[in-house]
Amino acid sequence: MLKDIVSNQKQQKEQLLTLSYIDRTKEPFAKKWLDSNLIKVVLGPRRAGKSVFSLVLLKDRPFMYFNFDDEVLSSAGGIATDELMKELHATYGQVKTVLFDEIQNFPNWELFVNRLHREGYNLVLTGSNAHLLSKELATHLTGRHMPIEILPFDFSEFLRAKKFQIDTEYSALPQQRGELLNLMENYLLNGGFPEVVVSNLDPKDYLEVLFDALLFKDVVKRHKVKFSTQIGNLGAHLINNFANLYTVRKLLEILNLKSASTTEKYIKYLEEAYLIFSLLRYSPKSIQRIKSPRKVYAVDNGFISAKAIQHSPDKGKLMENLVFTELVKRGVKPNRDLFYYKTRNDREVDFIVKKGTEVTELIQVCYEAVTSDVEQREVRALLEASDELKVKKMTVLTWDEKREIKKDGSVIQLRPLWEWLLEKPQE
Repeated sequence: MLKDIVSNQKQQKEQLLTLSYIDRTKEPFAKKWLDSNLIKVVLGPRRAGKSVFSLVLLKDRPFMYFNFDDEVLSSAGGIATDELMKELHATYGQVKTVLFDEIQNFPNWELFVNRLHREGYNLVLTGSNAHLLSKELATHLTGRHMPIEILPFDFSEFLRAKKFQIDTEYSALPQQRGELLNLMENYLLNGGFPEVVVSNLDPKDYLEVLFDALLFKDVVKRHKVKFSTQIGNLGAHLINNFANLYTVRKLLEILNLKSASTTEKYIKYLEEAYLIFSLLRYSPKSIQRIKSPRKVYAVDNGFISAKAIQHSPDKGKLMENLVFTELVKRGVKPNRDLFYYKTRNDREVDFIVKKGTEVTELIQVCYEAVTSDVEQREVRALLEASDELKVKKMTVLTWDEKREIKKDGSVIQLRPLWEWLLEKPQE
């Protein structure tokens, strides 16, 4: 039985390696660590391209492959680790590099992985559950692993998939600018899940099914949640209120949930499955960070369009969600390096970015044309925050407007969202 599974998976692996794929932004980073003796852990939501990324990463060397998400395994009962390694070597020969896909489906996987690591195997693992992996990795593999996060396509990957080459010199030409903004709108509404971008699937149908499948597989089934309707309602409610503030108390009232601790637990499950992120308010006082409302964001804009009950999309909020996910893709860690901010006068700044203990940038997101009224509102919030936090770098990300605003000795950069999305972040 196991022999057949290994053999079938080898055929699938070889077939996948014959196809062509979109280059991912994280490839150079991952390649840098490939020959180190660290365990490479590729994390991210299902269907974001983790398996393909890992296969492409290893394609120039012999490697063994086993996928723990194979449906046949559920009917096969438990797998003995010695038996698995015997069958892998019988199929692949004397190979010391192994890719284990969706490792979190294997009970006590971390003990097995630790043993192989001690025996000198070069290991690449993929997993769809942030907390399960990080918790167990931190406990058992401290300092011996390198996490690599693969989220849905960023905008440069999206443009590569659409075969659109951007030449910044020509981006001022009406035709190229028009085409670029058309693609930007597509990305804003439908997001970057690879299958949505490269195929002609109906994005709404595909993403609605995907969201519900992730909810069932990675939340209800994994955590044995009894009240699956409640957690489904919570997920749908949070997606419908993306880029807005929430409190656990308010969620309890609206959704008639059992208790605050159950609600917190459910939110954590949704975050672990890479469905949502929660963002804290920035304050030097930890009590204020904990007690203030949190902001919720979806892992991908496509989930919002698929699940949100909206008559017409709120493009300002969609832009804000996109900026949040892009910052995460750039390695800015929510609630460590990334927060929202309220000034003393209760004016909100969408994002503050930190490096170490220092706040380095303030970012506002604004879809509508920056008229004098809008300018007053956005600029006043930035200037107040800049004064309170002693930050010089201030950016307003717009749909397609580029200029500087000079006020009270400060300079605020207005930048088109597409331009900001395509810039290479500084290492």
